Amino acid sequence: MPKNSSQPNPWIHAARLRTLPLSLSGVILGSLIARWKLKTITETWDIWVFVLALLLTVVFQVISNYANDYGDGIRGTDHARADEAEARVVASGRVTAKQMKIAVFILSLLALVLIFVLLYRAFLPYYKESFYIFIGLGIACILAAIGYTVGKKPYGYLGLGDLFVFIFFGWVSVLGSYYLFTKTFDPWLLLPASAVGLFSMAVLNLNNMRDIESDSSSGKRTLAVRLGFKKAMIYEIILLQLPLLLILIYVLHNRVQEYYGYIFVILFFPLINLRRRIMEIKEPKELDPYLKQVAILCFMTALLVGVGLNLTR
Repeated sequence: MPKNSSQPNPWIHAARLRTLPLSLSGVILGSLIARWKLKTITETWDIWVFVLALLLTVVFQVISNYANDYGDGIRGTDHARADEAEARVVASGRVTAKQMKIAVFILSLLALVLIFVLLYRAFLPYYKESFYIFIGLGIACILAAIGYTVGKKPYGYLGLGDLFVFIFFGWVSVLGSYYLFTKTFDPWLLLPASAVGLFSMAVLNLNNMRDIESDSSSGKRTLAVRLGFKKAMIYEIILLQLPLLLILIYVLHNRVQEYYGYIFVILFFPLINLRRRIMEIKEPKELDPYLKQVAILCFMTALLVGVGLNLTR
């Protein structure tokens, strides 16, 4: 039997579907909070805006994963990961760099089409200024998805990945999706938006801690590489301490009285257990299973907060 006969389709594998729950969390949270807010003023919540926003987010994430595979592949970063090189499709040769570059280009065009359709549905004909502003924001999201490992100075190689993940997975995702429905900006929404951003940073930091040795040897100066494993672990624990507290402050600020609005509090217990198990890790490669667990925890937080608030009043 050929060596690679049991390997999944390279395009599906490169899409890294396990990252989707994390990327969808911000849109789900922002959209469901918008639905909860609109209930109080009897405004309509457009289900098609929600569906299109979710679909666009999936495309953004696949673009990012394909671009990451391409960028690390052509720089030789993945070749330095001895037991990971086969898992990355460009580094292993299952997909050529040219093919991956074309795929990123095609998906970027698809994203542009979805951006236009989504914003046309959400803003036209009455909110033309918002339409054009969000067109620019959508293009910025595409560039950010590609720019992590692609370009002359990819920000992922400069230790800026955490900042960009916080902004785009947190603030842009939650505040942007909320604005699509309400056409308003709520500064207090920065609290749950920051919570999603911090969870996203925690996942990225775990990924970079896992790859700290190979990234260091290949010149990829992630924040984990700059901090070192021990300090990066302290940073990780801080990131995991804050999200649920920020959301709790937001819910209390809105004077939610029904217990449904606080069902997310049950996640404090698995989060405490998860932090404890992560702190016990001594070998970077042993961190890999926890990336998915933190991402799912973020997704469950967004879902429980959004659903819980919509069950109130």
